[in-house]
Amino acid sequence: MSVIGVGQAVVLGIVEGVTEFLPVSSTGHLKMVEGLMNIPVDDDAVVGFTAVIQVGAIAAVFVYFFKDIMRFVTAWLRGLTDKGERDNHDYKFTWWVIYATIPIVIVGLAAKPLIDGPLGSLWVVAFSLIGGSVVMWCAEQMARFKRGEPDVTMKDAMLVGTSQILALLFPGFSRSGATISTALVRDLDRTAATRLSFFLGLPALTGAGLYELKDATSGGVGMPALAVGTLVSFVIAYASIAWLLRFVAKHSFNSFVVYRIVVGLVLIGLLSTNVLDS
Repeated sequence: MSVIGVGQAVVLGIVEGVTEFLPVSSTGHLKMVEGLMNIPVDDDAVVGFTAVIQVGAIAAVFVYFFKDIMRFVTAWLRGLTDKGERDNHDYKFTWWVIYATIPIVIVGLAAKPLIDGPLGSLWVVAFSLIGGSVVMWCAEQMARFKRGEPDVTMKDAMLVGTSQILALLFPGFSRSGATISTALVRDLDRTAATRLSFFLGLPALTGAGLYELKDATSGGVGMPALAVGTLVSFVIAYASIAWLLRFVAKHSFNSFVVYRIVVGLVLIGLLSTNVLDS
């Protein structure tokens, strides 16, 4: 019997699509909602399901930024055979994305038992939500917003890409929260920081989804639920990306900071009263 029904997959797909790219932690929200629906969050099939529906959200990035991605890939392929193309910023940026993904892959594989075990606790999620909020608020105060996307350097990409490890080890911290905050500290403007977060998430999230596919389809989660959750995640994530880019052009991230603190405190309350099992 599947541990996740189709109806539950729809709900989880919506949660994933809304929260994957907002700096509020999709993993934390999914774990909370799974707990409220009495879904065993530490089940390998459930962990795999969560990773696979992330691929639906990441597919939305491929579609939304298709022209940008094709520009990067085309520049990279040209640069492989034409030395004259290697000064092209798009060529160099594509290599930087590849390099910046290596640290999170190494840590993800080495620390998987911890990530799936004690670090997967909802207590960790709750305190990571609050701790990540402090980091985001500090980043907003430190940021000078004086650099745009054409000004991104290899150092920017490496620091922002490596910051994804915080969200990997501490679910609730938020991958986008960590990457955007790091980019803001590097003085990128909010739009450039957000777009960089999207591009750096492409290989890491896609790889995680494909790696976990075997557990999601091992019998614990049926293909109908997996397909529905992924499709819903894709549709909602596409709308979420469009909204976020419009939002950050005119607003700070402080509203997300307040939201995260509230959710973290509510989660602590639910855990303390045994409404949710950690």
